[in-house]
Amino acid sequence: MKNQPFFTKDRDAFIPTFVANGPWDPNSLHGRVIIGLLAFEIEQRHGSDDFVPVRLTVDMFRLPKMAPIEVKTRIIRDGMRIKVIEAEFFSGGTSMARASCQLLRKTENAPGNVWSPPNWDVPRPADIAKPTDPRLGMNGKWTTRPIAGHMGSLGPRRLWMSEVRELVEGVPVTPFVHVATGADFASPFANAGDQGLGYINSDVTIYLHRLPVTNWIGFEVVNHHATDGIAIGECWLYDEKGPIGTSTVAALAQRKPMTNPPPP
Repeated sequence: MKNQPFFTKDRDAFIPTFVANGPWDPNSLHGRVIIGLLAFEIEQRHGSDDFVPVRLTVDMFRLPKMAPIEVKTRIIRDGMRIKVIEAEFFSGGTSMARASCQLLRKTENAPGNVWSPPNWDVPRPADIAKPTDPRLGMNGKWTTRPIAGHMGSLGPRRLWMSEVRELVEGVPVTPFVHVATGADFASPFANAGDQGLGYINSDVTIYLHRLPVTNWIGFEVVNHHATDGIAIGECWLYDEKGPIGTSTVAALAQRKPMTNPPPP
């Protein structure tokens, strides 16, 4: 049986399905589908095979309810080598989130050698047993293959993630939408501690030097710091061929932490 998509389409409106809800409030949308839908509309309206979406920043300043969604886009710059697109997310007629996306035209690498961090040395997803605890995939919102640590463990954390649903019914998930929809996972993965997840992210910024070419996205926590209730978290992103970019989030402390993180 086909998995329920996160959204159906009704003319220009996107209608959330029951699986699009988030962990903080069952009557509100998950941040990941907000980011994914903004990326979807940017790519649908302004994407091109000659350009790579190298940076996507999404500000999420209100928590949308399970109401019809409209996305509006506008071109900021449409040059030969660089495009900049803005997109705004409306729920029930109210602006809830906004995205800025920079796309760069493909060309040849500059001559010479430049140091880069080595590729991570981890098992492939096919070589890792499927986890039995449904919380590791938010009860069917995605599928995972844990590598090292887990949300809340005090040490290195690495994990493979893959989408199991269409974002929009009847539309195949593209590589850009795949990584954009998953990028929000950097917040709980980097910011959860030994007393649960006490931070809710207000944004996501993705940097990509290439799009993923496999169905699995790897997350490796590389940073978390917090002061005065304001946190940042960062993950390096991979596919099965190697590094593809980063996902960084800003987050605010919550009075009631999410105290049921997945087990090891």
